[in-house]
Amino acid sequence: MKLIIAWAFIFLIQGCSFAQKYSFDTFTENFVKIYRALEIPDLQLSFAENFRQIKSSANIQQQLEFFDQVDKELPFYNTKQKNAQQQLDFSLIQYETRLNKERLVLEKRWVDEKSQGTLPDNLYNLPHGKEWYAYYLKRWTGADVSPDELYATGLNEVQRVQKHIDDIRLQSGLSEDSFYHYLNDPSFFYNNQAQVQQSFENTKAVILKNISRLFTVINIPDVGIKKGIDENLVQTPGYYSNNIFYYNYFDKPYNKRQVDWLFIHEAIPGHHYQTSVAAQSNRSAVQLLFWYPGFSEGWAAYTEELGKELGVYKTPYDELGKWEWDIVRSVRVLIDIGLNFYGWSDDKALACWNKYIVNQDAIAMREINRMKRWPAQVITYKYGAEKIMSWKEKEMQAMGNAFNIKKFHDKILAHGSLPFFLVERNIFTNTGD
Repeated sequence: MKLIIAWAFIFLIQGCSFAQKYSFDTFTENFVKIYRALEIPDLQLSFAENFRQIKSSANIQQQLEFFDQVDKELPFYNTKQKNAQQQLDFSLIQYETRLNKERLVLEKRWVDEKSQGTLPDNLYNLPHGKEWYAYYLKRWTGADVSPDELYATGLNEVQRVQKHIDDIRLQSGLSEDSFYHYLNDPSFFYNNQAQVQQSFENTKAVILKNISRLFTVINIPDVGIKKGIDENLVQTPGYYSNNIFYYNYFDKPYNKRQVDWLFIHEAIPGHHYQTSVAAQSNRSAVQLLFWYPGFSEGWAAYTEELGKELGVYKTPYDELGKWEWDIVRSVRVLIDIGLNFYGWSDDKALACWNKYIVNQDAIAMREINRMKRWPAQVITYKYGAEKIMSWKEKEMQAMGNAFNIKKFHDKILAHGSLPFFLVERNIFTNTGD
């Protein structure tokens, strides 16, 4: 590592002569080596853990000098002929350089002002907390977005999702009170693990039968289905890891309405499918350095919209399960920004929750505390899904009957996890292919 760091400083003092002498491939190879040698910590869910990982002042300065020099070197390669992969690497390096410099300015201020000590319970109460939150929004979403813009998006999504719920309620013929009372009827719940397991297996079989309707790539590893065993993750309905979808069932009635959307999100065509396709793609060493949660979670949330085309959501109540969780996601956008950027109290956050969400009181404070510990993370689902749906609508309007949903999905997934401006570029370049 010391040899690589020493080489890095030779690189830093080369100036424009490096770009004049070496190819772009050599530049990217050296970028990867230095980036790894600097041991930049991965993004953690907890903002407190991210702050505990802030490096020393000397290391911060080392990183700043590296990224400053990369910023100076990149323009010399911008006008050179590059193939598609090199163009992608160029854009990724440029994007990550600027985002890392934003982080490092904040970290340097944190260290220089000797702000370290006991951390508050949310980001807003930190010195320069609003600036930190603006950075975390960009890092988590993989997009250059502002809190105010996202708050407006969250309000629009609340209205959109609420309309879907209201439409299903009207189909039921029940009054609002009777409808929400009926949703707690025992007929909507499983009472033993065997029933839950079989229900997920049935959903998997139906989706695998119909997956070729929407996707070109259907040769992916099998996904297992198991009961979750990590009680630290009990707050989530389920999760995905290493080709296994885990559903959480801890000796309580299990809501049937969450089976279809949850399998779609965590397994196929959500996380398991997306990571399987990415593993088959030809990603560069630069791409493998970075991961964008907004893309991954946004894709998984978007695929929940495809349930009917995949043969599930057989009843309005099956589909309702997706919207019941989606209204939670939509309101969380408002509350996350409110708590961490606007400085809302817990009471104001709870009032926002109660204004829009029915039948979910038990998880309200749990979710509010989560958003204070993990600022910006919950926004990834809604931001990413909304971006993909807006691109889909744009493509459908532009192409009319020539629109091909399989090709659309191929373009989104072709290069693995990317910032959204690069995904958008992939979609709207050569749309006639």
